[in-house]
Amino acid sequence: METNYFEKERYERAKKRVKKISDFYSHLLVYVVVNLMIVVINVQQLDPGESYFKWQNFTTLFFWGIGLLAHGLSVFMPYIVLGKNWEERKIKEFMEKEHKSKWE
Repeated sequence: METNYFEKERYERAKKRVKKISDFYSHLLVYVVVNLMIVVINVQQLDPGESYFKWQNFTTLFFWGIGLLAHGLSVFMPYIVLGKNWEERKIKEFMEKEHKSKWE
């Protein structure tokens, strides 16, 4: 029974992680599509001989890119820094400490 509970818990954590990754990829897709549309519109509105490389044409790309980077770091960074099984190892560590303190 106890192992069934832990399997359920692991499944729920994995499900949450997959949801976070899926949300990030959706965010990335919207970022790419919207910024491509902005580029196309800006290029169409250029006067003959006018350069596209002006700061106004890159503000959305830049600031939204910062937000996208922060989103990506929040999704992937804990696993890069702490390792893949960090949560599971910590849970086992706390359970072992609790078990030892109970029996002492």
